[in-house]
Amino acid sequence: MSPIVIFLIVVVLLVLFVVGIYNRIVGLNQRADQAFADIDVQLRQRHDLIPNLVETVKGYASHERGTLDAVIQARNAASAAHGPAAQAQAEGMLNAALGKLFALAEAYPDLKANTNFLELQRELSDVENKIAAARRFFNNATQEFNTAIQQIPGNLVAPLGGFKQREFFELPEDSRAAVEAAPNVKF
Repeated sequence: MSPIVIFLIVVVLLVLFVVGIYNRIVGLNQRADQAFADIDVQLRQRHDLIPNLVETVKGYASHERGTLDAVIQARNAASAAHGPAAQAQAEGMLNAALGKLFALAEAYPDLKANTNFLELQRELSDVENKIAAARRFFNNATQEFNTAIQQIPGNLVAPLGGFKQREFFELPEDSRAAVEAAPNVKF
């Protein structure tokens, strides 16, 4: 074989290697985008449940206007947030407002026994579990993507596609404790 043929084979193999790495990074980026879209779907479901929950509570505790307004404001802020960091911050504020709403419900036995309230609370709990699962999936996809663009040879190929590290979807410290706390069971 002539040196030119050997050189061309090496160049072709090198190009195929770079294309393979680039395609892997693109696939990981798409996976992270899809995972974030899953979080977004679950958050929208949650945001759609909150007005019904507030209306149900309003029927029993209409004089608790400050708490109800705080929940609606937090919901609107969470709906308007964009990007993992901003959404995580807004969701943390919404979690805190919902915590106050559920604490308020404790003072109204008729509300706690209301089937609409109980069903909405159950649906909200179900959506919260789905959000947690989607958040774990997104953070895992983000970790894989970030690792791929930081390791050699990915760190040499990533700038060609303009790939940058992605943010994780992490709850703020103050709301993380409320979400991770074990529920209290009373008899």
